[in-house]
Amino acid sequence: MNFAAAAGQPADTTIHTDAAGLVHGDFALPVADGTQNAYYAAPAGKDKLPVILVVQEIFGVHEHIKDLCRRLAHAGYLAIASELYQRQGDASAYDDIPKLISELVAKVPDEQVYADLDACVAWAGKNGGDTSRLGITGFCWGGRITWMYSAHNPKVRAGVAWYGKLAEGHGPLIKQVPLDIAGQLHGPVLGLYGAQDHSIPLADIDTMKQRLQSGNDASKASSFVVYPESGHAFLADYRPSYRAEDARDGWARMLTWFQRHLG
Repeated sequence: MNFAAAAGQPADTTIHTDAAGLVHGDFALPVADGTQNAYYAAPAGKDKLPVILVVQEIFGVHEHIKDLCRRLAHAGYLAIASELYQRQGDASAYDDIPKLISELVAKVPDEQVYADLDACVAWAGKNGGDTSRLGITGFCWGGRITWMYSAHNPKVRAGVAWYGKLAEGHGPLIKQVPLDIAGQLHGPVLGLYGAQDHSIPLADIDTMKQRLQSGNDASKASSFVVYPESGHAFLADYRPSYRAEDARDGWARMLTWFQRHLG
């Protein structure tokens, strides 16, 4: 499915990051019940790299997510993204977003996602990653997961959540939302959000800030940047929602955040 083409996104906005100086590629990630399709990228010839889990949008691990992995690898990280609802179906087979959400995304329990991300961490530790320096970033659906996994895994030292829902999830299997776990983070999270994102009210961000400040040290060290003119998915350079200036600023802030907390 080509969401960018369907939405009429001009081709010249899509960023293509080359793999010069990197090792990268698709691979079969060992998980509890078999294997899962995944992608990684890392600087060539290096080990003991800080690890970044890259959590997909609702559209799965398509070329944009792989490109983000390569960008992180050029910045010195081992980045890994896995198809976190492969068991439920193939996101690329859908061309209707509401149908994709109802038939696939809504059937993915958080517990499954946590276990698969744990498997990503284990794989990274055996393939050149230093899992004592673990970060996570995610986008939309993955932005919510970034908050949740940062409370799940004690190894997480930092997270960056891009426009992830704070007060709700997708579907009836969701037991908790970021507002529920705001005070229990293991690593501080930087939230990058758009003030014009009608799917995430500014009131939710204000409530999240309050709960973070009432939480533990990692929660209190968390922060938000809200871009006044951006809506949802402002980093997605293949979609009409892309806002280049805010995307560049957010990316720079993310790298600074990871450098500060992961080294």
